[in-house]
Amino acid sequence: MSEHTLHYGDISWTMPVADKNLAAVLESNPVSLPVMEPDQAVREALRHPIGSPCLKDIVNPGEKICLLVPDVTRLWQSPAVYVHVMVEELNACGIPDSDILIVTATGTHRAHVGDEQARLLGEDICRRIRVIDHDCRDTAHLVHVGDTSRGTPVWFNSYAMACDKIIITCGVVYHFLAGFGGGGKMLLPGIAGYETIQRHHKQALNPGFGNGTNADVRSANMADSNIFHADIFEAAAMARPCFGLNVVVNDDYRILKAFAGDWVQSHAAACRLVDSMEGVTIHERTPLVVASAGGYPKDINLYQTIKLLSNALSAVQPGGTLILLSRCSEGFGNPDTERQICAYSDMQAREKALRDTFSIGSYVGFLFAEAAEKHNLILVTDMDAALFGKTKLHVCHTLDEALDMARHFLGQELDVRTTIMPHGASTLPKLAV
Repeated sequence: MSEHTLHYGDISWTMPVADKNLAAVLESNPVSLPVMEPDQAVREALRHPIGSPCLKDIVNPGEKICLLVPDVTRLWQSPAVYVHVMVEELNACGIPDSDILIVTATGTHRAHVGDEQARLLGEDICRRIRVIDHDCRDTAHLVHVGDTSRGTPVWFNSYAMACDKIIITCGVVYHFLAGFGGGGKMLLPGIAGYETIQRHHKQALNPGFGNGTNADVRSANMADSNIFHADIFEAAAMARPCFGLNVVVNDDYRILKAFAGDWVQSHAAACRLVDSMEGVTIHERTPLVVASAGGYPKDINLYQTIKLLSNALSAVQPGGTLILLSRCSEGFGNPDTERQICAYSDMQAREKALRDTFSIGSYVGFLFAEAAEKHNLILVTDMDAALFGKTKLHVCHTLDEALDMARHFLGQELDVRTTIMPHGASTLPKLAV
């Protein structure tokens, strides 16, 4: 018998598993990287660009340069560190502050309020550089740059497109739809119009009502089979980004390594590092998976818990039992997610609403409901069980309660092969072939 610690909010529980039943405990893979300060890592990347000349050979004095940066929901990327270094580099290339425009790639998120821009970029940068929050619904400041081969009309922020050069800056992690975050996502949805985002995001669903979600639209998949990713790439290329800076952070949100250069190749290099760290090989999918998001803040709400669900689904057998530990101290975390869970009594109604007005929040809610249709999905959470009464999702408030419920599904002694995921929001199981 072995015992395994699983974090839940600011507390933890212990999960005992018989040795003969323990298939795997999924932890991040160790990687060997030079130890350096975060700003030093960024400077090192700029000195050794991938697939591209150095920045000084790309930008020219007199040109207007647009820096695309994430919004405040991506504070974990430490943008105040890498944006400061990038501005410093542009200044050294003969680009004064007055010729730099920073556009926050908000996608469909709200504009920043209060001191959020200063927290995101640092007070010094906000004093020196003009910063604009993208507004996807402000049609007066969108420009049509073409249509993708899949019929997505591509409208981008006109302030960004009016600049001579566009530079992408971002952090890279797994993304449950696009394969990986960052890269082209900084343009679509980052600085795209609302209609563009809606048309594009619907590609996460299979064609035809009632056919649900596209299994190829998933974490780590950047092959052409992931049409969600392919459409992003095609649209982003229309903006002709001249350079990219991508950072990879650890669990403490500290920059471990940066990759700069060609916007496609440098992003791909960052993705490979993320995959080498967090892509964990498994040799079987098991009847029972017990997965924790990793505690606060990774389990702050149900919207963020989609990362945990998506990863855990890769480890469970079809029709198996999933126990997800996510405190969700701030509830659903997104009104569209809440609406998908609470407002519809069957999957057909949910899918119709999702196809009519697609949003990431709605899609998250739909995925939870869909997973509960296909698996015994048990959520350990502080949220009220009644909120999930219109789904097949089972709610418990302790791990012991969840294990008792799992016994009901799997047998009184839980004598089944089991996978434990202590950091389930980060680690992605990959079945050995």
